[in-house]
This record gives sequence, structure tokens and C-alpha cells, in this order.
Amino acid sequence: MAGLDWRLLHGIDRGRFREGRLQAHYAVQFLARAARAYIPPLADDGHTNMGWDARLDGFTTHRLKGELRLGLKIADLTLAFSGDGAGSAQVFPLNGRTDAQARAWLCERFDALGFDASRLDPPAPYEMPAHPIAAGSAYDAAGIADALAELASWFANADLSLGFIRDEMITREFAVSPLRCWPHHFDLAALTALDPAPDGKARSVNAGLSPGDTYYDEPYFYVSPYPYPAAAALPNLPKLGHWHRRDFTAAVATAGQVLGAKDIRAETEAFLRAAIEASIKALG
Repeated sequence: MAGLDWRLLHGIDRGRFREGRLQAHYAVQFLARAARAYIPPLADDGHTNMGWDARLDGFTTHRLKGELRLGLKIADLTLAFSGDGAGSAQVFPLNGRTDAQARAWLCERFDALGFDASRLDPPAPYEMPAHPIAAGSAYDAAGIADALAELASWFANADLSLGFIRDEMITREFAVSPLRCWPHHFDLAALTALDPAPDGKARSVNAGLSPGDTYYDEPYFYVSPYPYPAAAALPNLPKLGHWHRRDFTAAVATAGQVLGAKDIRAETEAFLRAAIEASIKALG
């Protein structure tokens, strides 16, 4: 990752960005479906999480069989197989197509690869945000191309910066999980464990990027200590961020705050490092 620069962030209209985020969130559920169908389950649902693939400019599943993976290119919402047995032309642009059409294509491809395609059918174990796609509307990647490109840039930048910080934490001999995207909340994050064995009360610090949700209608970086400390135990943060306390506790830097920085990447990474240290301090 050395020498790589952040992508330029343009700041897209919130309504357009929200639409891009929601369509991408629905599209990435096909990766989660494939993972639930064909990857041995893990207790924390970690088999369904996804990694950022810079070559694809999107997310890919864990290996489904051999080196075979299913991916989603974020900028144009194209499903793509890669690895063993993928063959050529194994791509399916979602633009102008419905979930039902995408499922039919995936079933055909998985059948050809020797998988039981019916295992794609069980519903997700969580609720998705409301959107017309759930009722059969088609994806419109072409109509929101600017929003999807911006979304891809946020994820690519987060993968870069959070990846650097994760490496630093490992160098300091912390136990840090891989940087992965979780299909439920569509956030990209890595968890630093502060205690040797998880027991439901083990201390941890989760650092990541959310592309937006019901709390913030825009992307935001977050660092969340667990168990949640009392408000009085939370140290001060750099001016780029603030402590969020409703329903969860996290140091948060929203897109509006990030885009207003003089040196966006440097100040964002400084915020993340400071928030991680503040969280560790708050947890004792």
C-alpha cells in the first residue's frame, strides 16, 4: 500500500449519494447470499463478510470453492466471478435489471459450477433498509454513476487508511482482525481486541467507515470502544470528530467534517489514531 494516495472526494448531493448507497447495499447482498450458501458458517457470521479488492474496485467474498469468489464492482454495480473455474465473461451488470434477474443469472452460473443454486434462496437474517428494489424495481447504476463513483472512493480511501493503521496496531502487538465489510450494516472495519479471550465482556476497539445510516445520512469514520464507557470517561478528541452517544458509543468524523479539512487524508488518519488511543484509555 506504500505510496498510494487517497482518491479525490467531490462531495455528492446527499439524496443522490443515499440512493447510490442503498442500491449498492442491496447489490452486495448477493455476495452475502453466496457466502451463507456455500461457505461453512462461523458463529459471528464472519463467513459472510467481504474484503475490498482494489483491482475490482469493489468487494469480494471469501473463497467459495478453491479460489472462486463472487465480487461486486461498486462504481457500476456489476457482479463478477473470479478465480478457479470462473472462466471468461462471468460478469452481470445490474444496471436496468432486477434482483430476480440477477438471481436467475447467479443460479445458472452456480449450477454450471457444480453448486446447489437453491441454497441462495433463504432470506437474510436481518432487515434491509426500505427501497423499491425490494419490491422488484430495477437497479439504476447509470443514473447514479456519480454517487456510486463517490461511494467507491470512500471505501477505497478507508481501505487504504484503515489498513495502514491496522498494520501499526499489529506492529504494537495488538490482536487485530482483518479489515472486512459486513453486509448487514455495509461498514468496513477492523476490530482490535484488548483482552486475550472473548467472553462477551472482553474489551475491544472497532475502527471503520460507514457509508451512512439512520444516524448519519452521509459517510462517517468511527472508532467504537466496547464495553461502552461512561460519558465522563471519554477523553477529548481532535476537532475533526465528536463522541456519538445515542444507542452506541463511538468517536465519529462525518463526511462533512472530513471534507472540510485542509489536509483530508492526514487529518482523517490523525483523528483515527487519536480516537483509538482515546478509546483504549477510556477502557482502562
